[in-house]
Amino acid sequence: MSTVIDIKNLSKSFGSHEVLKDINFSVEKGEVVTVIGSSGSGKSTLLRCLNLLETPDGGEVNYEGQNVLTHMEDVNEYRTKLGMVFQQFNLFNNCNVLQNCTLGQIKVLKRSKQQAEEIAKEYLDIVGMGRYINARPAQLSGGQKQRVAIARALSMKPTALLFDEPTSALDPEMVGEVLKVMKKLAEAGSTMIIVTHEMEFAREVSDRIVFMDQGVIVEDGTPDEVFNHPKHERTKAFLQRTFKN
Repeated sequence: MSTVIDIKNLSKSFGSHEVLKDINFSVEKGEVVTVIGSSGSGKSTLLRCLNLLETPDGGEVNYEGQNVLTHMEDVNEYRTKLGMVFQQFNLFNNCNVLQNCTLGQIKVLKRSKQQAEEIAKEYLDIVGMGRYINARPAQLSGGQKQRVAIARALSMKPTALLFDEPTSALDPEMVGEVLKVMKKLAEAGSTMIIVTHEMEFAREVSDRIVFMDQGVIVEDGTPDEVFNHPKHERTKAFLQRTFKN
């Protein structure tokens, strides 16, 4: 296995609030790593530091062996390597589904319109949205919008996919359709880093579970190790609260 992302001693503060403290964390090619923890534990900030939507205050973010904080000439090009799927979809409302999935390809990757459309249609089919290519985001349900957002990320052919609580803005009945697509991607060998509150899903699809609390990684292990045999009291307390609800 080759290492896609390797984080060393990463730190990030907002004002006087230290959100990430000395984070060390790596992800191998083909690995599905799920980051869990309470709201405010630093999970989403960690994800945003990975693709430089937030600039870390210290440490290293190594992508395929190179520290992107000191050797990054084109941030937009680097972000194409790590496809980001957001809580709120972030689709362009004035563009149809197909255009949402081709714009980045054409502008950043300089693909032709024809090539971009072929690639977009392929991934829209994979996520079950192929027949909606002419629809606008306003005409879609939340689950459909998120599936388009996943197809958009896939269309850039990234090395890894980052999911920032992709089901938290969805109605309960729509959560399943998005998780089903993510499970399919995991089974196909995609490299994925997922921040989620969906514990049963995390247990089922993950190779590794990372538990964060108050800006630090408290526990990092297999789903069986973290869920069934947690070593730390903070992990045990979090899991008791979560599975009681």
